[in-house]
Amino acid sequence: MSELDPLSMFRLDGQVAIVTGASSGLGERFARVLGAVGADVVVAARRIERLETLAASLPGSLAVGVDLAVAEDRERLVAATLERYGRVDVLVNNAGIGHAVSIEDETLDDFRGAMELNVTAMWHLSKVCGESMVAAGSGSIVNVASMLGHVASTPIRQAHYCASKGAVVNLTRELAFQWGRKGVRVNALSPGWFKSEMTGDMDTDESSQRFVKTNAAIPRMGNADELDGALLLLASRAGGYMTGHSLLVDGGWTAR
Repeated sequence: MSELDPLSMFRLDGQVAIVTGASSGLGERFARVLGAVGADVVVAARRIERLETLAASLPGSLAVGVDLAVAEDRERLVAATLERYGRVDVLVNNAGIGHAVSIEDETLDDFRGAMELNVTAMWHLSKVCGESMVAAGSGSIVNVASMLGHVASTPIRQAHYCASKGAVVNLTRELAFQWGRKGVRVNALSPGWFKSEMTGDMDTDESSQRFVKTNAAIPRMGNADELDGALLLLASRAGGYMTGHSLLVDGGWTAR
């Protein structure tokens, strides 16, 4: 009888993973985590200097400088990955934008820009990577959504962000059904309040901390490493029977 080794299910040895928005914050963390469990990681973002520094610390990785709001750059990212490795096993659609603004002051360009990067880019990268995954009969796509794709964000007003992340959640469900019988799983990771460039100084601002402590079941912001397990579950064989799911890691914010 072979030795029971549940942790091996979370390994990604010999697999190739693309992580977008990898030049800082959660994206950088995601890239490091996937590399730590054996994946060759392609890191993508606009800030190439940061990407190259990150890639230098991840054996077997590739840095690709792209503007993910540009269709041609998205296609170039996948082409570069296939040219280097010949396959894509995991896609982590992490890049996104959002900022606090009331609907009265929100511009059409604000809304269009958020939808292009937060939704269209995810759809496009999933489509292009999906061709390779479907051909191989396997693959995992992890769309980074948000708890604010499930609930309203006010008093932090950001209609463009909530609308786009809600779209990501349902795009995930639809792609899961289109590709489920072709061996490709599609899930969403929906974080709550975590320190990142997008959340700015929430971790040190007194009123922001009071807001989080008042409304979350676990009265604090999340630590970056508290997304590691959820990411690996969705990306690896450990989550092999999961698809179309939005996994909330939000300290209980949406349990209310």
